[in-house]
Amino acid sequence: MKGCRAVPRVVVAATWAVGCAVLCGCQSVPFRGRPGPDSPVLALGGPAPYVRPTVTPPPSPLSRPAPSPDRRPGVYAATRAGMLGPAARRLPPRVYVPVSGGTAVEVVDARTYRPIRRIPVGRVPRQVIPSWDLRTLWVAEAAGLVPIDARTGALGRTVPVPDPVDLYFTLDGRSSLVLGARPGRLQIRDPRTLRLRSTVRLPCPDPAAADLSADGSTMAVACAGGRLVRVDLERRSATATGRLASDARLQDVRLSPDGTAFFVADAGRGGVWVVDAAGLRPAEFIPTGRGAHGLYPSRDAATLYVTDGAARTVSLISVADHRLVNRWRLPVAPDMGGVSADGRVLWLSARQADTVVAVSTRTGRIIRRLPAGPAPHGLCVFPQPGRFSLGHTGNYR
Repeated sequence: MKGCRAVPRVVVAATWAVGCAVLCGCQSVPFRGRPGPDSPVLALGGPAPYVRPTVTPPPSPLSRPAPSPDRRPGVYAATRAGMLGPAARRLPPRVYVPVSGGTAVEVVDARTYRPIRRIPVGRVPRQVIPSWDLRTLWVAEAAGLVPIDARTGALGRTVPVPDPVDLYFTLDGRSSLVLGARPGRLQIRDPRTLRLRSTVRLPCPDPAAADLSADGSTMAVACAGGRLVRVDLERRSATATGRLASDARLQDVRLSPDGTAFFVADAGRGGVWVVDAAGLRPAEFIPTGRGAHGLYPSRDAATLYVTDGAARTVSLISVADHRLVNRWRLPVAPDMGGVSADGRVLWLSARQADTVVAVSTRTGRIIRRLPAGPAPHGLCVFPQPGRFSLGHTGNYR
């Protein structure tokens, strides 16, 4: 072209490489560190070395997406497809399936859909929970919490915790929050050692699940009796209770992308409550299907996948409009699950059928059905996009 000089190919290549590294997080040098998750350290029959989980202190002040008024991902802005954090970027995609009717966690290669190993972890493993810094996978089982190093796969020693229902983390990563059953309680512990710091008594038994507010100052806990309890994490006390319905059986809890509401699954009524986050007042109820249990946002945070176990369906809710937009019928009763890092696959456990299924998020059809051990439950798709984990089987921000 007239008036333009040709640019040397070396300069073009160098410029492209720098742009890729800055904008896309490309890695040009392969990782040559410790053994990966497929190392033989987890072979059955031999002891595994103890690994002390670590937590990297967050930047101060913590930067986080502000609630969005225009239907963008808001608090989930860092969890879109491909946005893996530095600690998880080099990890291969895996699905960790706790076999609650046995003593192990089964590991599936998410690329090939093939089981690759069984990790013995103790009695009645219920859920696999990523730590705040994405370096440890905690397994909640009958005797306590068992750490697995997310990079090497090394199994650590069980930390005795009485009857852990679920595990969460504060927004800054400086405290772990353990839900306990009877009596209902929230234990605040050290995130590295899980040493107990204090206990918050909940005004309800059998807490099921929880999620944090947009600023992380409070936590909404779903309990038996259709009650939603607010816990002030700074004062370390339960400060408010909202009653949704006397016949409700509350399950999973998820914050809306704009931070103004909580979505709460109700297995008793077969649907999802939309609850005002500030006052814990139910704003509306969205019928989905019998046995509504798990809530999983899509990668763009526009759709909420709801597992309706008794109805054998997955319901799709438009997050912006609070309405049911689609329903997928399955040959098994879906229980808990998670969305793949690229957003294309919804992995689900089917406890009654001793099965794990991979469902296409584009068509709703089953891509693969895998036999599992007895009663697979709170499976964890790992890694997933996000700067840090707030716990459960994959609540990221």
